[in-house]
Amino acid sequence: MLLKYAERFYEGQYVTRQISSHQVLDRLEAILEDYFDLQVASGRGLPSVQDVALDLNLTPDYLTALLKNLTGQTTQQHIHQKLIEKAKVKLSSTRLSVSEIAYQLGYEHPQSFSKLFKAKTNQSPLEYRSGFD
Repeated sequence: MLLKYAERFYEGQYVTRQISSHQVLDRLEAILEDYFDLQVASGRGLPSVQDVALDLNLTPDYLTALLKNLTGQTTQQHIHQKLIEKAKVKLSSTRLSVSEIAYQLGYEHPQSFSKLFKAKTNQSPLEYRSGFD
């Protein structure tokens, strides 16, 4: 009974913060947008959960639990989703090589980028690009 009460209390902290949680989602989106648009990634690498949590003034565990509760996705999944979104735009609108795009998005090794892209979209970056030719 005590465990049930503790679990309800734990889950309740997210419900009572519904309004600020949407603000967290908006701020997360803005942080990731800036990170990839301002070419920060090419200088610092990929954003980590710790980096994003620090920018939001939250602990990484709390941020992940909050996002999981609100959206069903972890912080890392949100980062990957934004990365794939930016990669799709670059693949469809530029003639940059896959390696150049991978580097701009913060990858040191283009193979890692291609592997993530294929896992998330079921297409390689070149297959995705060929759909726009």
